[in-house]
Amino acid sequence: MKIVLENKGIKTDTFYIPPFVLYEGEIVVLFLYNGQHFYETEMYLKDIFCGNTKHENVTLHKNMTFVDFFRESNFKDIFFPSTINRYLKKHTDFSNLFLVKLFEDKYVTRKTRINKLGGTQRKLLNLYVTLSKTKDIVFDVAGLDPQGALLTFTMVEETVKNGGSAILLDGFDDMKQHASKYIELEWNEGYTPPARREFKF
Repeated sequence: MKIVLENKGIKTDTFYIPPFVLYEGEIVVLFLYNGQHFYETEMYLKDIFCGNTKHENVTLHKNMTFVDFFRESNFKDIFFPSTINRYLKKHTDFSNLFLVKLFEDKYVTRKTRINKLGGTQRKLLNLYVTLSKTKDIVFDVAGLDPQGALLTFTMVEETVKNGGSAILLDGFDDMKQHASKYIELEWNEGYTPPARREFKF
Protein backbone atom coordinates (compact mmCIF):
# COMPACT_ATOMS: atom_id res chain seq x y z
CA MET A 1 0.00 0.00 0.00
CA LYS A 2 1.17 3.49 -0.85
CA ILE A 3 1.59 6.11 1.86
CA VAL A 4 -0.71 9.11 1.48
CA LEU A 5 0.22 11.10 4.62
CA GLU A 6 2.72 10.78 7.47
CA ASN A 7 2.13 12.56 10.76
CA LYS A 8 4.98 12.42 13.28
CA GLY A 9 2.97 14.32 15.90
CA ILE A 10 1.27 17.73 15.98
CA LYS A 11 1.65 19.70 19.21
CA THR A 12 -0.04 23.01 20.05
CA ASP A 13 -0.41 24.96 23.29
CA THR A 14 -3.55 23.00 24.18
CA PHE A 15 -3.41 19.58 22.52
CA TYR A 16 -1.31 16.90 20.85
CA ILE A 17 -2.20 14.72 17.86
CA PRO A 18 -0.27 11.44 18.15
CA PRO A 19 1.70 10.10 15.16
CA PHE A 20 -0.05 8.08 12.47
CA VAL A 21 0.46 7.06 8.84
CA LEU A 22 -2.41 7.10 6.35
CA TYR A 23 -2.17 4.53 3.55
CA GLU A 24 -4.27 4.10 0.43
CA GLY A 25 -7.32 2.02 1.32
CA GLU A 26 -7.58 3.40 4.87
CA ILE A 27 -9.87 5.70 6.81
CA VAL A 28 -8.29 7.35 9.85
CA VAL A 29 -10.83 8.60 12.36
CA LEU A 30 -9.37 11.47 14.37
CA PHE A 31 -11.48 12.04 17.48
CA LEU A 32 -11.27 15.70 18.52
CA TYR A 33 -13.95 15.64 21.24
CA ASN A 34 -17.10 17.72 20.93
CA GLY A 35 -17.33 21.26 22.23
CA GLN A 36 -16.65 24.91 21.44
CA HIS A 37 -13.06 24.12 20.43
CA PHE A 38 -14.11 21.64 17.72
CA TYR A 39 -14.49 23.95 14.71
CA GLU A 40 -11.26 25.87 15.30
CA THR A 41 -9.32 22.64 15.89
CA GLU A 42 -10.84 21.01 12.81
CA MET A 43 -9.97 23.98 10.56
CA TYR A 44 -6.41 24.05 11.91
CA LEU A 45 -5.88 20.34 11.20
CA LYS A 46 -7.59 20.24 7.80
CA ASP A 47 -5.32 23.07 6.62
CA ILE A 48 -2.29 20.97 7.61
CA PHE A 49 -3.61 17.71 6.15
CA CYS A 50 -4.61 19.41 2.88
CA GLY A 51 -1.26 21.17 2.54
CA ASN A 52 -2.58 24.72 2.97
CA THR A 53 -0.42 25.13 6.08
CA LYS A 54 3.02 23.55 6.22
CA HIS A 55 3.92 21.60 9.36
CA GLU A 56 7.38 20.20 9.99
CA ASN A 57 6.00 16.89 11.29
CA VAL A 58 3.49 16.22 8.52
CA THR A 59 4.49 14.93 5.09
CA LEU A 60 1.96 14.71 2.25
CA HIS A 61 2.64 12.14 -0.46
CA LYS A 62 -0.68 12.83 -2.23
CA ASN A 63 -2.91 15.91 -2.31
CA MET A 64 -5.94 15.71 -0.03
CA THR A 65 -9.14 17.75 -0.35
CA PHE A 66 -11.48 18.91 2.40
CA VAL A 67 -15.22 18.34 1.84
CA ASP A 68 -16.92 21.54 2.94
CA PHE A 69 -20.51 22.79 2.97
CA PHE A 70 -21.79 24.59 -0.12
CA ARG A 71 -21.71 28.33 0.57
CA GLU A 72 -22.99 31.23 -1.50
CA SER A 73 -22.87 34.97 -0.89
CA ASN A 74 -26.08 36.55 0.43
CA PHE A 75 -26.32 38.72 -2.69
CA LYS A 76 -26.19 35.76 -5.06
CA ASP A 77 -28.45 33.71 -2.80
CA ILE A 78 -31.18 36.38 -3.06
CA PHE A 79 -30.88 37.61 -6.64
CA PHE A 80 -29.13 34.81 -8.58
CA PRO A 81 -29.56 31.60 -6.57
CA SER A 82 -27.62 28.63 -7.91
CA THR A 83 -29.47 25.59 -9.15
CA ILE A 84 -28.02 22.10 -8.88
CA ASN A 85 -27.69 22.05 -12.67
CA ARG A 86 -25.65 25.30 -12.79
CA TYR A 87 -23.48 24.27 -9.85
CA LEU A 88 -22.69 20.83 -11.24
CA LYS A 89 -21.91 22.17 -14.72
CA LYS A 90 -19.33 24.42 -13.11
CA HIS A 91 -17.73 21.82 -10.83
CA THR A 92 -18.19 18.36 -12.36
CA ASP A 93 -19.93 16.47 -15.16
CA PHE A 94 -23.19 14.56 -15.15
CA SER A 95 -21.51 11.22 -15.90
CA ASN A 96 -20.34 11.26 -12.26
CA LEU A 97 -21.61 8.01 -10.72
CA PHE A 98 -22.04 9.63 -7.33
CA LEU A 99 -24.70 11.99 -8.70
CA VAL A 100 -27.07 9.06 -9.12
CA LYS A 101 -27.50 9.02 -5.34
CA LEU A 102 -28.29 12.74 -5.25
CA PHE A 103 -31.18 12.37 -7.69
CA GLU A 104 -32.61 9.33 -5.89
CA ASP A 105 -34.47 11.87 -3.75
CA LYS A 106 -37.71 12.59 -5.64
CA TYR A 107 -37.66 16.21 -4.45
CA VAL A 108 -34.23 16.88 -5.97
CA THR A 109 -33.94 17.69 -9.68
CA ARG A 110 -31.43 19.57 -11.81
CA LYS A 111 -33.60 22.69 -11.48
CA THR A 112 -33.71 22.58 -7.67
CA ARG A 113 -32.22 25.69 -6.09
CA ILE A 114 -29.37 24.82 -3.78
CA ASN A 115 -30.65 27.28 -1.16
CA LYS A 116 -33.77 25.06 -0.94
CA LEU A 117 -31.74 21.99 0.00
CA GLY A 118 -31.41 20.94 3.62
CA GLY A 119 -28.06 20.94 5.39
CA THR A 120 -27.53 17.22 4.84
CA GLN A 121 -28.29 17.47 1.12
CA ARG A 122 -25.92 20.44 0.69
CA LYS A 123 -23.11 18.57 2.40
CA LEU A 124 -23.77 15.45 0.33
CA LEU A 125 -23.78 17.53 -2.86
CA ASN A 126 -20.26 18.74 -2.11
CA LEU A 127 -19.22 15.20 -1.18
CA TYR A 128 -20.39 13.92 -4.58
CA VAL A 129 -18.58 16.72 -6.39
CA THR A 130 -15.37 16.23 -4.38
CA LEU A 131 -15.35 12.47 -4.90
CA SER A 132 -15.77 13.00 -8.65
CA LYS A 133 -12.36 14.74 -8.64
CA THR A 134 -10.31 12.95 -6.00
CA LYS A 135 -10.29 9.80 -3.88
CA ASP A 136 -8.20 11.31 -1.08
CA ILE A 137 -10.27 13.45 1.27
CA VAL A 138 -10.52 15.03 4.70
CA PHE A 139 -14.12 15.24 5.87
CA ASP A 140 -16.48 15.58 8.81
CA VAL A 141 -20.10 14.72 9.54
CA ALA A 142 -20.84 17.91 11.49
CA GLY A 143 -24.32 19.29 10.81
CA LEU A 144 -25.60 16.05 9.32
CA ASP A 145 -28.53 14.06 10.63
CA PRO A 146 -27.74 10.43 11.60
CA GLN A 147 -28.94 9.08 8.23
CA GLY A 148 -26.83 11.62 6.31
CA ALA A 149 -23.77 10.88 8.47
CA LEU A 150 -24.12 7.15 7.87
CA LEU A 151 -24.62 7.64 4.11
CA THR A 152 -21.57 9.91 4.00
CA PHE A 153 -19.37 7.39 5.80
CA THR A 154 -20.65 4.52 3.62
CA MET A 155 -19.84 6.42 0.42
CA VAL A 156 -16.38 7.29 1.69
CA GLU A 157 -15.79 3.63 2.59
CA GLU A 158 -16.70 2.59 -0.97
CA THR A 159 -14.28 5.15 -2.40
CA VAL A 160 -11.47 4.13 -0.06
CA LYS A 161 -11.88 0.47 -1.05
CA ASN A 162 -11.15 1.53 -4.63
CA GLY A 163 -7.76 3.06 -3.84
CA GLY A 164 -8.81 6.17 -1.97
CA SER A 165 -7.95 7.38 1.52
CA ALA A 166 -9.70 9.54 4.09
CA ILE A 167 -9.35 11.31 7.41
CA LEU A 168 -12.56 11.84 9.36
CA LEU A 169 -12.36 14.74 11.83
CA ASP A 170 -15.02 13.77 14.34
CA GLY A 171 -16.49 15.14 17.55
CA PHE A 172 -18.01 11.83 18.64
CA ASP A 173 -16.27 8.52 19.22
CA ASP A 174 -18.94 6.18 17.83
CA MET A 175 -17.11 5.64 14.50
CA LYS A 176 -14.26 3.81 16.23
CA GLN A 177 -15.35 0.35 15.04
CA HIS A 178 -15.49 1.49 11.40
CA ALA A 179 -12.01 3.03 11.28
CA SER A 180 -8.84 1.53 9.85
CA LYS A 181 -7.08 3.57 12.55
CA TYR A 182 -8.59 5.49 15.45
CA ILE A 183 -6.60 8.38 16.92
CA GLU A 184 -7.65 10.53 19.89
CA LEU A 185 -6.57 14.11 20.45
CA GLU A 186 -4.60 14.29 23.71
CA TRP A 187 -5.01 17.35 25.90
CA ASN A 188 -1.90 18.96 27.29
CA GLU A 189 -1.40 19.12 31.03
CA GLY A 190 -3.76 21.67 32.54
CA TYR A 191 -6.48 21.10 29.93
CA THR A 192 -9.39 18.76 30.54
CA PRO A 193 -11.40 17.22 27.71
CA PRO A 194 -15.07 18.27 27.57
CA ALA A 195 -17.57 15.76 28.89
CA ARG A 196 -18.34 13.13 26.29
CA ARG A 197 -21.82 13.20 24.79
CA GLU A 198 -23.51 10.12 23.40
CA PHE A 199 -24.45 10.17 19.72
CA LYS A 200 -25.27 6.91 18.05
CA PHE A 201 -26.45 6.04 14.55
